[in-house]
Amino acid sequence: MIQNTWFDPFFIFENLSEEDKLIQKNVKDFSTSILKPNVVEHNRNHYFDRSLYKEFGKLGLLGPTIKSHGGAGASDTAYGLIAYEIEKIDSSYRSSISVQSSLVIHPINSFGNEEQKDKYLPSLISGYKIGCFGLTESEAGSDPSSMKTTYKEYQDGYILNGNKNWITNAPIADIFIVWALNENHETNSIKGFIIEKETKGLSTKIIENKTSLKISPTGQILIDEVFVHKSNCLEKTNGWSSVFSCLNKARFGISWGVLGSATACWLIAKDYTENRIMFKKPLAANQLIQKKLADIQTEINLGLASCILTTKAMKQDRNTINAISLLKRNNCKKSLNIVRNCRDMLGANGLVEEYHIMRHLVNLETVNTYEGAEDIHALILGRNQTNISSF
Repeated sequence: MIQNTWFDPFFIFENLSEEDKLIQKNVKDFSTSILKPNVVEHNRNHYFDRSLYKEFGKLGLLGPTIKSHGGAGASDTAYGLIAYEIEKIDSSYRSSISVQSSLVIHPINSFGNEEQKDKYLPSLISGYKIGCFGLTESEAGSDPSSMKTTYKEYQDGYILNGNKNWITNAPIADIFIVWALNENHETNSIKGFIIEKETKGLSTKIIENKTSLKISPTGQILIDEVFVHKSNCLEKTNGWSSVFSCLNKARFGISWGVLGSATACWLIAKDYTENRIMFKKPLAANQLIQKKLADIQTEINLGLASCILTTKAMKQDRNTINAISLLKRNNCKKSLNIVRNCRDMLGANGLVEEYHIMRHLVNLETVNTYEGAEDIHALILGRNQTNISSF
């Protein structure tokens, strides 16, 4: 008998390592039993349960590839699978894990000294402390080098001033990774700083009127004459390449995660059209529906195959800058189209909360924008092809 391979035609999941299979199963079970039952209510109420971070920590989902300070030492593939399974429930939950892992734990582990690692990593990896990443500003999104947040040397440390905007976790964070330029705004002067919540002059403000990623707490970081001791400066930072290494870590996880959203909606639409009777036959009996399902199947599996190829290149320590820009751009764009088609297949029911699709759709609008919008990644790829910068 020929095996039916409609869900995994490239045998991606079948050929995972036993460790990666176990991690995926554990995350899937957790997502289904803990996250999914409350996701509609929490989205409606803009509510994030910060105690989830300790649950994430117990499962080894925070900084999972870190091999010290309590990290699970898992593979890059496992990190991708974590994002994939968590985002099947909601992009907000995957964002919370991405920020903690790629944008807070990673810079401390990569650019911090041993004292900083010992002080901060155990509590961040365990989920007892929550972190955020302060790079984006109101006038410095796609062009972070135009940031206005500055530092100046003062005695045995630095004085920082500025504001950061659209910062995931800012309202609930204990640890803030803040990036700033010197007083002359020289772009090559970029430095990263670790700032603790109760530091004088540091405050946050929540953004309350979001219509997307409603579960995720997002806000501003207000920095007014904040003194940071030199022991809390990430002195191993190597210019903008260090900043972009954080962003690329996050983009890698996003590329897997959005396929989780797309997969969840695909299976919802497949089940609905197989069981919804229209004109005395299942909707899935129509050629237009089967074409849409085939298109969805194609794009999700090509996206996953590309993610797997990228993890292999990462394991070989290859340069994956172009691959990650391509993945982030392609997978976000394709996932948006997939979820829109799924919404269409459910008709008016696609707008109902309990079918989940509309929530995934509006969330993907945000995910498509942050960590480099589609057009920005197109310009990055174009520049790297032609060696001519258009921005």
